[in-house]
Amino acid sequence: MDTQTVYQQTLDYLYEKLPMFSRIGKAAIKPDLDNTIEFCKALDDPQNEFSSIHIAGTNGKGSTSHMLAAVMQEAGYKTGLYTSPHLTDFRERIQINGQPVSQKWVIEFVSHNKHIIEEIRPSFFEVTVAMAFKAFAEENVDIAIIETGLGGRMDSTNIITPILSIITNISYDHTDLLGDTIAQIATEKAGIIKNKVPLVVGEQQEETDRIFSEHALLKQSSLYEADSMWDLVRTRQDETYQHYKAINRATREMHDVQTDMRGDYQNHNIKTVLAATEVLIATQGLKLSIQSAIKALRRVKELTGMRGRWEIIQDVPLIIIDVAHNPAGIAEVMKQWKSIPAERKLIVTGFVKDKDISKALSLMPTDNDYYFCNANSPRALAATELEQMATAYNLKGTSYNSVADAIHAARRNMLPTDALLITGSFFVAGEAITALS
Repeated sequence: MDTQTVYQQTLDYLYEKLPMFSRIGKAAIKPDLDNTIEFCKALDDPQNEFSSIHIAGTNGKGSTSHMLAAVMQEAGYKTGLYTSPHLTDFRERIQINGQPVSQKWVIEFVSHNKHIIEEIRPSFFEVTVAMAFKAFAEENVDIAIIETGLGGRMDSTNIITPILSIITNISYDHTDLLGDTIAQIATEKAGIIKNKVPLVVGEQQEETDRIFSEHALLKQSSLYEADSMWDLVRTRQDETYQHYKAINRATREMHDVQTDMRGDYQNHNIKTVLAATEVLIATQGLKLSIQSAIKALRRVKELTGMRGRWEIIQDVPLIIIDVAHNPAGIAEVMKQWKSIPAERKLIVTGFVKDKDISKALSLMPTDNDYYFCNANSPRALAATELEQMATAYNLKGTSYNSVADAIHAARRNMLPTDALLITGSFFVAGEAITALS
C-alpha cells in the first residue's frame, strides 16, 4: 500500500476514533490536563526537551505564531511551530523550519503509540499536541512556537514552561466554554502565565488590563505591553507588501517595516512581535535583533507557509480568502473589505453553529451579493439556515450545498471589475483554498 493511502487511513483513525472539537464541538473538550500529561509522560516528556514560546488570544495568535517562527528562522534557530486548526492538510499543525512533518512520520507516530492512545483515550487535540512535542524533541529544535487551541488555562498545550508567554487580545468567542464576559475569557487566557516567565500582552484593553496585571503579579511575571513599547503607522500598501513606520517608544528609533501579511489587522500582531523580540533579547539573551525581525516580517509566508489571512488568491477579478470566524475578526475584515474598490462585491460565507452568527451577520454589508454555504463538518450551520438568518440583517443571496459550489457559482457571475471575499470559518477557508487550487 502506498504512503498516501496509509497516511489517509491514519488520519481517518484519528478523526473517527478520537473526540474532535472541530467535528463535535465542546463535547470533545476535557476539563483538565491529565490526558496530555499522561500521554507525554509515556513519550518521556518531550515538552521538556526544547525551549518554547506560548501564545494565546482570541484573534491574531495564528498570525503572531507564524511571524515569530519566521523571526526565529531568520535568526538561524531551528524552529518548531505548532498551530491549529489546519486548512488543507493535517501536517500544517506541526512544522519545523517552515516544513511540515512527513506523512511517514505521522504514520509511524500513530502506529508506535496506538496502544497508548487506546489506553488513555485522549481527544484528537491532545494527541496532536503530544505528537508535536515529540516531533520537536526528536528534531532537536532550538525553540518551538506553541499556539493554544482554545482558551489557555485548560488548553492541552499548557503543560509547557515557556521562556515567554504572549496574549494577543481578548474578545468574545467560545463563550460556552470560556465564559460570557471579557473578564472571564481573559482569566482563562491568563492561565498560560507561568511563574517568573515574562508576559507580552498584544493589545491593551480596559476590561483586561487589571486581570493580566494581577495574574502576572501573582506569578512574579514581568508584564510588557506592546502598545506601550511600539507605535506603528502604515505608510502605503502595494501588490506585495504593507509598508509601515515603526517607532520604538523608549528609544524613539524609527524603522521601516514591510510585511507580506496584507490584512490591515496585522498592525496589532506586528507590534506584538517587535515587543516580543525586544523582551527575548533583554531577558533570554537570544541572538536576535530588531533588524533581523524586520527582515523576517518581509517574508513570513515564504518562511512559514502561512495561508488564509487576507490571502489574495487572484487579482482579476479579485478573490480574497480570510479565516475570520468570530465577530471581532469579522469586524476587522469587513473594515478592510469596505475599502476595496470594485464594481460589484460578492461574499461567499459559512459559519459553524457555536459562533455568535447573528452578531457576525450584523457586521456584514447589505449591498453585497451573498453565496451562503456550509463546510463539510458536522459543526457547520446549514447554508439554508444561514440564508434565513441573514434575511433579518437585509443580506440577500442564495444558499449552496458546499463551499466549492458557492465559489463556482460566484465566479460564474463575476466580471473582471468585481471582487469576491470568502470568509466565516477555518473550514470554509480551507475548502476554498482546495477548490481554487
